[in-house]
Parts: sequence; C-alpha cells; structure tokens
Amino acid sequence: MQKFDLPRRLTAEALGTALLVATVVGSGIMAESLTRDVALALLGNTLPTGAILVVLIAIFGPISGAHFNPAVSLVFAAEARADAAAMRCFT
Repeated sequence: MQKFDLPRRLTAEALGTALLVATVVGSGIMAESLTRDVALALLGNTLPTGAILVVLIAIFGPISGAHFNPAVSLVFAAEARADAAAMRCFT
C-alpha cells in the first residue's frame, strides 16, 4: 500500500469530513421537506448518510484511513496502531 504524506492525508480527511457533513445536512433538509412522517424522514436521512459513508471510506480509506470521527483517531493513537503525532493533527 502506498504511503501518503501528512498534508495529503489531512486534505483527504478534511474533504471527506466536509462531504459527510454536507450529505447529513442535505439529507436532513430533504427528509424534512419531503414528508411529515417521522419514520420516513429518519429513513430518508439514514440511507444517504450510510451510503455516502461507505463511498467516502472506499475513496479516502487508502489515503488517510478515513478517520472522519476524531474518536477513531484517538483510539488508533492510544492503541499505537498509528503514529500518535500524526493522529493529533486528525483530531
């Protein structure tokens, strides 16, 4: 597997996080405006969020590890599965 430098990995994380946030917010707005049924609105928010998360992990996982949640980075650093200094940049 190819190793990427820290700025490229941080850029991948920032882009992935921005796309995930945009999808969550957008699907929430879409679900709210399409129906008044709470269960259907939740489904309309959950499916796109899960789908984009799978896509983002597939795309950015090989570059940065796809640690879109800072808790993941903290656990990786605590378990010494990743460079602690680099993981501080991800949180």
